[in-house]
Amino acid sequence: MKEKIKQFVADKRGVSPVIGVVLMVAVVVILAAVIGAFVLGLGGDQSQAPQASFSVDNGDIIYEGGDPLDGGDIEVTGAGNGGGSGGELSAGDTVGSVSGDGTVRVVYTGDGGSTTIWQTQVSGGGGTN
Repeated sequence: MKEKIKQFVADKRGVSPVIGVVLMVAVVVILAAVIGAFVLGLGGDQSQAPQASFSVDNGDIIYEGGDPLDGGDIEVTGAGNGGGSGGELSAGDTVGSVSGDGTVRVVYTGDGGSTTIWQTQVSGGGGTN
């Protein structure tokens, strides 16, 4: 019995080389999957709302510039009303008007969703705070 214990203790062979190989294969497979997902475009759609600038002048909401926008994709909400008509907006186009005091929001409704792309506080007949 003592000899079997001595032989067991003296046997320095282990499974660490096998575990090392298995871990290295797992790391390579995970890296290949991640790189493949990016290359094949499986990361999902990363679309962003357009960036645009607006101003309030004499109660009118004016498109100042930014990314190209279709007027049909614009709504004015809150203390404003209106929205752009169809066609691409140009700098200086009126997209709505102020209808009271409070927060005026310009909402982009393209790409199947709605996102606020600009907002301001108005009071006293359409001036900005």
